[in-house]
Amino acid sequence: MTGSLDVQSSPEGFRLGNEILAFRFVATLGERRGDPVERIAAPERLRAWLTTNGLGGADMPVSDALLRDAHQMREAIHRAGTAVASGGVPDPADEELLNRWTARHRARLVLTGGQAQWHLPDTDPARAALAIVALDAVATLGGHRDGVIKRCEQRTCGGLFVDTSRGGRRRWCSMATCGNKVKKANLKAARDGTEAGSYGPAT
Repeated sequence: MTGSLDVQSSPEGFRLGNEILAFRFVATLGERRGDPVERIAAPERLRAWLTTNGLGGADMPVSDALLRDAHQMREAIHRAGTAVASGGVPDPADEELLNRWTARHRARLVLTGGQAQWHLPDTDPARAALAIVALDAVATLGGHRDGVIKRCEQRTCGGLFVDTSRGGRRRWCSMATCGNKVKKANLKAARDGTEAGSYGPAT
């Protein structure tokens, strides 16, 4: 079972710091409000993301058609999450798309060596794996988790996260990535301001 991952990124370049599986999937399109970065541009990349998140193996077949469906589902999750984060409700079309995915849920959660793992069906396992992502999205968007859904405040990100912090003050989807970018930008701005001031009129 894939809840939160300790590492922030994988060797394949996937962002793994988000505690919510569905929102980690949303992060496969990065820099949404800047110069977008597509991290699952080919079927093998989608398979790699699923495998990295404990949803299948390296030999799992993934088709071009499934990749297109995965992109559509990912964007429905993002639109729905953005709506909830803004205090609204998801568009009915996005809800229907996610509900169709959850209806395909055929994986079983099994206990192996003290660890919960997803056991995928032999037929179309990659689609069944994506149904797990959709199920996580529905549970999260529908309020079955503690915390508040928010959109990352880092200028170019636009990712989603669930804020469970005391006082609800969390601002970024990941402190190690977006939070760190903001921190570095603020430090640079402070240095530039000091340097510019040093060339101004004497006081």
